[in-house]
Amino acid sequence: MSDMPTFLRRRPPEPAAADAKPRGEVLLLAARPWFIWSTLLAAMLIDFMPLGRVPWQPDVLAIALVFWSVHQPRRVGIGAGFALGVLLDVQQGALLGEHALAYALLTFFAVALHRRLLWFSLRTQALQVLPLFACAQTLEFGVRMALGANFPGWSVFVAPLLQAALWAPLSWLLLAPQRRAPDADAHRPL
Repeated sequence: MSDMPTFLRRRPPEPAAADAKPRGEVLLLAARPWFIWSTLLAAMLIDFMPLGRVPWQPDVLAIALVFWSVHQPRRVGIGAGFALGVLLDVQQGALLGEHALAYALLTFFAVALHRRLLWFSLRTQALQVLPLFACAQTLEFGVRMALGANFPGWSVFVAPLLQAALWAPLSWLLLAPQRRAPDADAHRPL
C-alpha cells in the first residue's frame, strides 16, 4: 500500500468530526396538543390576573395565539381565537365580541403569514408580528371609543411594542420542549 498514490489511499474517519456540533437549524419534535392548549390556558390565566389593567399592559394571550397560529396552524386557528376572545370578554366585562373579533382577525393573519414568517430570525419575526398586534390593539381601541368609552391616553399603543419585544423570549420558551437533544450517533441521518 505504500506504493499507492496518496489520493487513492483510504483515510480513516476523523474523530473530531463525530464530536462536532451539527450546523443549521435545530430539528424540532412535534408539539403535543396538551402542551399547546395548556400554554394557551396559562396565557389566558395571566390575562385574567387583576393587575390593574393599565392601558400599556401587553396581552399575553394574543402573543400565545399568534405563536401557535404560526407554528401549529392546523390546531390553533380562527375558531380558537374567537372562543378564547369570548372567554376574555366575559371575564373582563367588556363588550361581548370585542376581544373575540380582534383575536379572530389576529389568528387569521397569523395563519396567512405563517409560512413566510418562519423563514426569519426571531428578531425579524418580532418586527413582522408588530403590525398584527398594532392592528388588534387599534381594533379593540376603536370599538371601545365608538361605544363612548373614555380616551385612555396614547400609552395604549405601547402594548403592541411590548408584545413584539416579548415575542423572542416567549418563542424560545414555547419551543424549548420541542427541541431535539443533540444525538452523537454519526450514522443517523437526522
